[in-house]
Amino acid sequence: GHEVHTHLYDAPDTVRGRVANKLLHDLPDAITPARLRESLTDRTIAAVRRHDPQVVVVVKGDLLQHTFWQLLEERRTVRVTWLYDEVRRTHYTDETLRSIGPLATYSAADAVAYGATHLPLAFDHRTSFEPRREDAITFIGARYPRREQSLRRLHDDGLPVRAYGRDWSGEFTDRLRTHTLHASELPCGPAVSRADAYAVMAGSAATLNLHGDQDGFTMRTFEASGTGGVQIVDRSDVAGLYDVGQELLVATDQESLLDLATRCLRDPSWAATIREQGRARTLHEHTFDHRVDVLESLWD
Repeated sequence: GHEVHTHLYDAPDTVRGRVANKLLHDLPDAITPARLRESLTDRTIAAVRRHDPQVVVVVKGDLLQHTFWQLLEERRTVRVTWLYDEVRRTHYTDETLRSIGPLATYSAADAVAYGATHLPLAFDHRTSFEPRREDAITFIGARYPRREQSLRRLHDDGLPVRAYGRDWSGEFTDRLRTHTLHASELPCGPAVSRADAYAVMAGSAATLNLHGDQDGFTMRTFEASGTGGVQIVDRSDVAGLYDVGQELLVATDQESLLDLATRCLRDPSWAATIREQGRARTLHEHTFDHRVDVLESLWD
């Protein structure tokens, strides 16, 4: 029911702006030109002045400088900030976080540390897709060594696997974008859009959700189950969000991953139950509509 305007603060629409944005994200903080952050903040301030909002919802926002937050204070603009990354991986200082609230975060640990509302990520149930049937165990995401090792061992054990993402892909444009010459030797596909990713997860025999050192759960946790995919995730603490063994599967070592992946391939009727129940739980509790209800309560 709200009138909404979006401003993608780190997605400029010119070639020069995109080059500057890449430098901003890729260069170490110590050598990042100050003007890059100033320009990003100036564009955001201009958007606030142009739209004159009653409420500002900031998603992450750690690249925005003090002048942006000062403007919201001066205008007495109601705001709420939602972090989808751990604070230690952002540019925020503790002092800034204490002053920009109310604050929501996907990280349970940061919620405790900063007195924030714990707000997990979610499934975008408004994205349309058609399942892409593939009798394989799939993974969509960045090519990190532990992930590649897990997929390689499944492949070596004779299971069909396929990884999607520019880090894996052999396509020329993906190799240029990642500054590497060698694609993965595993069966792989290029980077995919959100709709295509949903199609792959929904149509795979099973899809893997392999985390790094996060304590929060990525969007993939809700997408893999929300699309009707059979999700195999590597964290047992997902039990706070889903019923393990009924709505998704947990594999905390390579042996259990092999066992579960093999069963998904050999027993599609059992896997279908996981699909149905995982999707139902997601649509009932874990869409962005559910998260927006919480954000509204914070600014109300």
